[in-house]
Amino acid sequence: MEERYNPQSVELKWQKYWAEKGLYRTDMDAAREKFYCLEMFPYPSGKIHMGHVRNYAIGDVIARWKSMRGYNVLHPMGWDAFGLPAENAAIKQGVHPAQWTYENIGYMKQQLQRMGLSYDWDREVATCSPEYYRWNQWFFLKMLERNLAYKRSSFVNWCQSCTTVLANEQVINGKCWRCDSEVIQKELEQWFFRITHYAEELLEGCEKLTGWPENVVAMQKNWIGKSEGVEMDFSVDGQEEKIRIFTTRPDTLWGATFVCIAPGHFLSEKLVADKEKLNAVKAKYGEMEEKEGLFTGHYAVNPMNNEKIPIYVANFVLMEYGTGAIMSVPAHDQRDFEFAKKYNLPIRVVIAPENDAGNGRSGETVKSPGLRVSGSPGHSLTEAYEGEGILVNSGKFNGMRSEVAKKEIGIFIEEKGLGRRVINYKLRDWGISRQRYWGTPIPVVYCRKCGIVPVDDKDLPVVLPEDVKFTGKGGSPLLDSEDFLRTGCPRCGGEARRETDTMDTFVDSSWYFLRYCSKKDEDALDKDNIAYWMPVDQYIGGVEHAVLHLLYSRFFTRVIRDIGILDFDEPFTNLLTQGMVCMETLKCPEHGWLFPEEAKDEKCVQCGREIARGRVEKMSKSKKNVVDPDHLIDRYGADTSRLFSLFAAPPEKDLEWADKGVEGAYRFLNRMWGIVYKNRDVLRVMRDRLEYTDSSRVTDHALRLLRKTHQTIKRVSTDIEREYHFNTAIAGLMELVNELSAFQPQSDEDRAVLKHSIETALLLLSPFSPHIAEELWEAMGNEPSIFGQKWPQWDEETAREEEIELVIQVNGKVRSKVMVPHGLADEEIKQRTMNEPRIKEILGDKTIRKIFVVKGKLVNIVM
Repeated sequence: MEERYNPQSVELKWQKYWAEKGLYRTDMDAAREKFYCLEMFPYPSGKIHMGHVRNYAIGDVIARWKSMRGYNVLHPMGWDAFGLPAENAAIKQGVHPAQWTYENIGYMKQQLQRMGLSYDWDREVATCSPEYYRWNQWFFLKMLERNLAYKRSSFVNWCQSCTTVLANEQVINGKCWRCDSEVIQKELEQWFFRITHYAEELLEGCEKLTGWPENVVAMQKNWIGKSEGVEMDFSVDGQEEKIRIFTTRPDTLWGATFVCIAPGHFLSEKLVADKEKLNAVKAKYGEMEEKEGLFTGHYAVNPMNNEKIPIYVANFVLMEYGTGAIMSVPAHDQRDFEFAKKYNLPIRVVIAPENDAGNGRSGETVKSPGLRVSGSPGHSLTEAYEGEGILVNSGKFNGMRSEVAKKEIGIFIEEKGLGRRVINYKLRDWGISRQRYWGTPIPVVYCRKCGIVPVDDKDLPVVLPEDVKFTGKGGSPLLDSEDFLRTGCPRCGGEARRETDTMDTFVDSSWYFLRYCSKKDEDALDKDNIAYWMPVDQYIGGVEHAVLHLLYSRFFTRVIRDIGILDFDEPFTNLLTQGMVCMETLKCPEHGWLFPEEAKDEKCVQCGREIARGRVEKMSKSKKNVVDPDHLIDRYGADTSRLFSLFAAPPEKDLEWADKGVEGAYRFLNRMWGIVYKNRDVLRVMRDRLEYTDSSRVTDHALRLLRKTHQTIKRVSTDIEREYHFNTAIAGLMELVNELSAFQPQSDEDRAVLKHSIETALLLLSPFSPHIAEELWEAMGNEPSIFGQKWPQWDEETAREEEIELVIQVNGKVRSKVMVPHGLADEEIKQRTMNEPRIKEILGDKTIRKIFVVKGKLVNIVM
């Protein structure tokens, strides 16, 4: 054993050992309880960052801990490999996306392996491989069979200069990120998955997600957005056309002063003569902040009071929600209120707060601005009143509470044949079409005779061609690949053209957790494998994926269930959303943002000018407040990097980077190394743990160490079990190491206690810093691997303190503390409490009514 701790040589040694022994290969074992631990797989951008280090260290601790407790652990890793950056690299650097992606995968895999993560690399997947994405295509075909995949027109972000569709993240302040041209909304034919078919089931399923953070479940519910209301028709005055509207507030129907339809509504083209102005509104479709409208020149008739109200095309009305048309009640909807003010439209109050409702019901309708609430003279309406209240200006329903009126008016509408009560959802069908190359080809062809025809299962996968050019203009590069485009119709055998859209990359990540259940040479959707391993017991990832990725995964799981491959509803039993890694920013007045190494002694190393320290923010390349994991591992080792990221904050909280914290973690591991080195000769020749013949020769100091050891086992075990509080578990381990450093054995029995305590410390340390634990375990004369050992168990009696500290309260306020023997009788505790000098002084001659003893915690004296 070397005297000095050299993390680089130690870590490379054990990484090689683990790989050669196949220590983390996983097989089904019906005799053992399974545990599936999964971190969200990364996009192969080129290098891992500290967020990855933290995320994967959390998962690795859980996987190793569960394995040592006897579980059959599946802990896989792969690559979410399709995406825009690869295509951008092809445009800028002339490198094929596949080459760029696989080179990045190779480098990042080395980085993850250098961290010592316990992945079963035999199950590695890359979503850009045809072997993987053929199953994306198979799922698409199965959904097409079930009417869960369909094609329709939809608005997209369109750059006229680049003649291509842009993702939302590529639109910066309304302009194309690439050429800075204005981005417009363009209507294109797009493929969709009918996720709304499962809306109610997805919503109800949220109640089963008891192992998820409450805020994430709330976000899922809000995204699905169930709402109950009524649908009814407003006829277009002078025409046979009708506008079907949906409203969740039938109690405000008498307050409707205009109707708005979406730019894509079928009536917008019929009612608007000026197509140029209509296109201007379409260009701003979906923008909620800047409301744009266009008066059609036509009026709708409100069936509740036969009032004629103007019809507008409005950019904030969505075709995907409800009917694509709304009645607008500006007095009671802030969005409508702002629109009414902008276009000088009437505002009529029909719900009055209960304290205002009795002041009058004049039926007053006023123009904006300078409004007055009907029935509330003297109060200017500066914003919409969206709360509950009493109906006014609402015919026979005047005076009724709004929450009651919603139901009563719904019944009235149905009885009169004016409409019906319905349930709607904010959730929209999932648009999966992308006009890009680096994604899964959609497996359909277009035949002049047969129309849209699905590719046969036997012809999957439809593989991306390599003979493409990447210019960044003219739409998808697939449009220029004749070999890809031209094909035969699977139905009639005639000439056909392939679909050139590729799938949204969220499709790739919506089922990858199922692929891991089977080895590479096994059926990707083997039912027995899925039945054994699924659902995922612990899923770990960033809260930024709290909605779409998780929702799509839940949707896919239900679709695959209905296909008949699996028999459960939810893919992830427990979810941990780890916090961000944050760091202080540094800025030079001349050179702008600085990397940490570009500042020294509060000065910029380039110009010598004084730097400004900014706030602590999420690490980002743009602000250079980042730490390179490679440099960190090269200097301190992977074990230190892991230990610090786990010790600095609870997993769900943000971690503030501190160089001193890294140094502290490194010193701690060096102390552990030093303890074993100092006692190496004795430890190697000692017999098995705690073998001694004369217990009387065990010193009190050794008994205290033994007690501390069992207390630490209990603390580390319960802290990991209790919401993965790794930081407090490590703190407990550090306390044990302090005891070990101070311990001086006096006999063989003492040395047996020492060996037991050191080995226990290594077992407890091993999930956090696995390499050094392996090395020191072997140095003590044990056979590797430490991960073949069982997790230590504590003995409650041994862990029990000889003395405990009790808090003494007087009338509920803490006044003193007292040390008493463990297990002391209540009457004796009361007597000792009364003899405490501070308590005697406080009590004096006052009468004591009662003394309460809470075992092991406190004494409360009531006067």
